[in-house]
Amino acid sequence: MLNIDKYLSVTWRMGGRCYPFLDCYGIVHEIRRDLNLPEWPAFEGIIQEDSQMDLAARKLMLSVEKCKASHGVVAACYKSGMVTHVGIVVEMNGLLHVIESNPKSNVTILPIGRFERRYAKVEYYQ
Repeated sequence: MLNIDKYLSVTWRMGGRCYPFLDCYGIVHEIRRDLNLPEWPAFEGIIQEDSQMDLAARKLMLSVEKCKASHGVVAACYKSGMVTHVGIVVEMNGLLHVIESNPKSNVTILPIGRFERRYAKVEYYQ
């Protein structure tokens, strides 16, 4: 069972990988750890502001499996054909939501349909 309050206390920080200062990939990494899922690379120093994020994501996608949205999978969001953001799917009260971290609101938890409507393309990986 996830302690949602823990994630709501996160402060967004570009390149953040150490709780409570996490960027979008940092919160994915933290929640995967809390769910006892296999850890993905930490990608220290990889940030959204350049193509490094897209390159790192595409390399990682070669070793993970594309899937449908379900509890614990990562949502990769595309803009102009590049991965520019990630979130993680969690089940809450029987419904799927995505937890994300971003600079304007720190952490948000959105129903999956609402999250998907914000991006041109969303793919899921486990």
